[in-house]
Amino acid sequence: AALLWGTILLGCSCGPGPPRVGAAPLLAATYVLDDGDGLGREFDGIGAVSGGGATSRLLVNYQEPYRSQILDYLFKPNFGASLHILKVEIGGDAQSTDGTEPSHMHYENDENYFRGYEWWLMKEAKKRNPKIKLIGLPWAFPGWIGKGENWPYDYPDITAYYIISWILGAKQYHDLDIDYIGIWNERAFSSKYIKLLRYTLDKHSLEQVRIIASDRLWEPISFDMLIDSELHGVVDVIGAHYPGTKTVQNAILTGKKLWSSEDYSTFNNDDGAGCWARILNQNYVNGNMTSTIAWNLVASYYEQLPFGRCGLMTAQEPWSGHYKVESPIWITAHTTQFTQPGWSYLQVDGHLEGGGSFVALTDGLGNLTIIIETMSHNHSKCIRPPLPNFSVVPQRATFYLRGSFYMVETLQVWHSRFDFESGSSSLFQQLRPLKVWRGRFSLNLNVDEVYTFTTLKTGRKCGFPEPPPPQPFPSSYKDDFNIRNPPFSEAPNFADQTGVFEYFVNASDPGDHVFTLRQVVVQRPITWVSDADQTISVIGNFKWVNMTVTCDIYIEKPRDGGVFIAGRVDNGGIYVRRTKGVFFWVFADGTYRVTGDLAGKEILMKGLSGVRDNAWHTLTLNIQGNSASGLLNGYPLWENVTVSEPRNGWAALGTRSFEFAQFDNFHIE
Repeated sequence: AALLWGTILLGCSCGPGPPRVGAAPLLAATYVLDDGDGLGREFDGIGAVSGGGATSRLLVNYQEPYRSQILDYLFKPNFGASLHILKVEIGGDAQSTDGTEPSHMHYENDENYFRGYEWWLMKEAKKRNPKIKLIGLPWAFPGWIGKGENWPYDYPDITAYYIISWILGAKQYHDLDIDYIGIWNERAFSSKYIKLLRYTLDKHSLEQVRIIASDRLWEPISFDMLIDSELHGVVDVIGAHYPGTKTVQNAILTGKKLWSSEDYSTFNNDDGAGCWARILNQNYVNGNMTSTIAWNLVASYYEQLPFGRCGLMTAQEPWSGHYKVESPIWITAHTTQFTQPGWSYLQVDGHLEGGGSFVALTDGLGNLTIIIETMSHNHSKCIRPPLPNFSVVPQRATFYLRGSFYMVETLQVWHSRFDFESGSSSLFQQLRPLKVWRGRFSLNLNVDEVYTFTTLKTGRKCGFPEPPPPQPFPSSYKDDFNIRNPPFSEAPNFADQTGVFEYFVNASDPGDHVFTLRQVVVQRPITWVSDADQTISVIGNFKWVNMTVTCDIYIEKPRDGGVFIAGRVDNGGIYVRRTKGVFFWVFADGTYRVTGDLAGKEILMKGLSGVRDNAWHTLTLNIQGNSASGLLNGYPLWENVTVSEPRNGWAALGTRSFEFAQFDNFHIE
């Protein structure tokens, strides 16, 4: 009877019924949602980052229908994550976390708007959601922009021209309108450059492109904007990274939009989803941030690279077609499927008495969406910053709807319940609609739950048949690079870690090597992290122990040019400089080396090979147990070299320096 009474009078169709006799009463509190005194800040959307770097590298190699299914889960409205914003790296030919992304201008006299995969990804996102907002941000820049200095601001007009060309190329070649542009990811900004960028945008009739700064911390950008009215006038959004749901007074005083322009970066299990649920609400509740953008969109890079599986979902096996829709996708849906950029937050505190938070948003046309999260401390830790202690307890919440919401009679209900004991969480389930009685409803909230209450009836939890089961990378793999019109500039499954390796048509070769793979970065870029001094691209299964790697190689640089093939390669990403493995090098001066590291300092064997530049040679590296041997053009060149560490790793190829070189007929067993 008590249960029935609660349901009829209070519309309590969520959570358990009243506590049983003798149980401690639940903490109870009331909350008022009212638009009578105006609204809070305008909501700008929830998004994710592709890049920073090479995080979508393996996605493009998926076969259909799996590739389109993954894209639907990310971008299709009212389907899965239904993202409002896609932020992409403006490739800079340099290592930017999990690999390098190619620039549209490798050299000063070079422009190509079909390199890499971000153009393709933005078009696929727009195809599914024409309203999605697009952001471009550089992590690194080609070396010519700095004229030899590792700094993009010495010649700000050149840097601005380079960025503007990317925005214009997006429109001219792909019909993509870029909505926002950033400065330099997590590095110093230059007020002079930001002002010049705005001037150059306007000069090219790109007034609609807004500027975000500085994609690092709240300071010093906020202070600088307060004391420099011209800078204040050209920055539209202050974007901070990993703000821990907090802002600073100076940022609020600017009166500008405040975004968490990169956040999350957490392993995508249920704990990662708990982190995401907490910050999606609390970035606004605690920090007035009206957009939160996850790094990264989809974990489509080898898992043993840095920050493996820190994407909203996982798609790291194009060779098998296997992918996984992880729980952060459905936590995203709790907000994205029931709001749109241009909605407004209600002016309300947003802290729940028993711990946790809520936000309420409206379109100003009578629609209302309320998102509640009660994530506990230990199940909502993000990778950074450290999370101060707090407690969340079961509680009873009563909401009073006032103003234009008083007449709301029914709310749709979507619910996620995390079960960290059994692992059988229930995610984004539609419950029966909630009857609102005289502008009031109550519910019991348990710990580690997410609720959405909304007047919108458009929510959907969609899906596809199970993708194929996971499979390791093929133990026999060949690529002859013989493709006349490749859909992408890079060969499948190669993950460039320093330098850029592209399909190349070798017009001067009438023979077997017309179509090759070529390393094309010939000047050290303006780096974001410590790129290696050598170039390297890795491929395969990190667990490989014994392997034979064969590849035809062509050194283009006379005298001191050189190339390598390698096995048991143990590192990449931001740690590429410390990469170990078994490296078989040949040089244009006719010598060879075997080293235990990419840097070439740990020499295991050296001698004469007779290799010369501008001629094709075939290298073979054979690693079995603790022994390695090498062949040149099918004949033994060195053997019985003892190798102990590392025990396993990828295969790889690369060059001695930033130099042109070609590779063909790559084969691993």
